[in-house]
Amino acid sequence: MSMSTGTNSRREVRSLIFHLLYALESNEYSVSVQSVVESFNNGLELDREIDEEVIATTESIVEKKDQLSAIMLPFLSHWRLDRIGCCTRLILYIAFWEMHFSKTPRTIIINEAIELAKCFAEKDAYKFVNGILDEAAKQFPEEEAGSEQLIKDEFIDEVHDEND
Repeated sequence: MSMSTGTNSRREVRSLIFHLLYALESNEYSVSVQSVVESFNNGLELDREIDEEVIATTESIVEKKDQLSAIMLPFLSHWRLDRIGCCTRLILYIAFWEMHFSKTPRTIIINEAIELAKCFAEKDAYKFVNGILDEAAKQFPEEEAGSEQLIKDEFIDEVHDEND
């Protein structure tokens, strides 16, 4: 996500992605991103445009949700993903996606995720988000960000071994 959307600030872009993901989660991912965008455009008077970058990023997060879940698991400190609040989980998906598919500096990703958590997630969830992302940032070098290879084979094997 280049986050250079012209009319939308980085924070607005992340907020729109969060809202789209929340709507998809509420519908158990049985609807398309495009149909959610159309519903937003028809049913709400948005003060900002949902542009192609927001749609493409949301689609990418949905497409890679299982991979992102596998990456997050080792950092959850004995928490199961389904036990984490919906809003917190969606914020983590956005942040982990950014860590692997954008050139955005880790400090910005973490700070923005904390701000999203303060606005939308459960009380004090921002502390949990901060802890998870801080640990993840130490494990994933920034120079690897933005590459299309999300998960290395050995990392997948580690996750599967831990969960067996």
